Amino acid sequence: MINRNLIRTRIVQIVYSWYQNTNKDLRTAEKELLFGLQKSYDLYYYLLLLMLELTKTYDARIEAKRNKYLPTDEDLNPNVKLIDNKFIQQLSQNNQFNKYLSERPMSWADNDVFVKNLLDQILASDTYTDYSNKTKTTYDDDREFWRKIFKQYIYNNEKLDEILEDESIFWNDDIEIVQTFVMKSIKQFSEESGQNQPLLPMFKDDEDRQFALKLLHDTLLNEQKYRQLIERHTEKWDFDRIAFMDMIIMQVALAEIHTFETIPTNVSLNEYIDLAKLYSTPKSGTFVNGILDAIVVGLRKENIIFKN
Repeated sequence: MINRNLIRTRIVQIVYSWYQNTNKDLRTAEKELLFGLQKSYDLYYYLLLLMLELTKTYDARIEAKRNKYLPTDEDLNPNVKLIDNKFIQQLSQNNQFNKYLSERPMSWADNDVFVKNLLDQILASDTYTDYSNKTKTTYDDDREFWRKIFKQYIYNNEKLDEILEDESIFWNDDIEIVQTFVMKSIKQFSEESGQNQPLLPMFKDDEDRQFALKLLHDTLLNEQKYRQLIERHTEKWDFDRIAFMDMIIMQVALAEIHTFETIPTNVSLNEYIDLAKLYSTPKSGTFVNGILDAIVVGLRKENIIFKN
């Protein structure tokens, strides 16, 4: 689930923090990197849990209506499609999901007002009306309902984004990409898989985990080599006035270009140019692009890198 774009972002942040701290310890930086990536994976489960929390809130609401002193016919005979939703029931019984939550407990209890308001929006939606009016629903109907609800009311929900950013500083840059992974997971669910439906793993394979650690190590341990390359190609600039974040991004980019022979140079360049646009000054994308391109041309002429 944690792809290389997210890893690159987290490493830029860790390297930036490294230079802000007086106590520079590589093992500590490693732990911070892996902790941050673990928190990104937590967010994946926290968003899956939100769908269960919405269902439980609806269940509690109709139970309260049933127990009123003078319940109406509607109170006594509510529409329970949301509670009986086969996809949600499967998710609630999922082995991988429950194992993770038992090891890393999390809850929406502190944000119950948001959950209740979100439920109100869902119940007032055309998507819910169409779903609840169906005489009979299949597993595919149930799963598709939650895919639509997630896309329409959870994905890019500004209020939700604010809550998540307050919950963890590690989630500020992860929300959109993790939400896309949740929608991907919903789509992959099948009734046949039952409780053993696989959820997305933290890393696609051990290679991605090693990519993260190796990139961090090379960036920090070969600082002098990469800083010299940058300085050599910024002779027309006042080196001390180059945006510090630009320096960090170029240093990490050069580490990746030097260290990972299987990653095309243009892929690395494009990723770090995008990071410069997001995290540095308005002109950083163009500046970083120009400097890195000049460095790569020079390295190829010196036969230091050979890949495309």
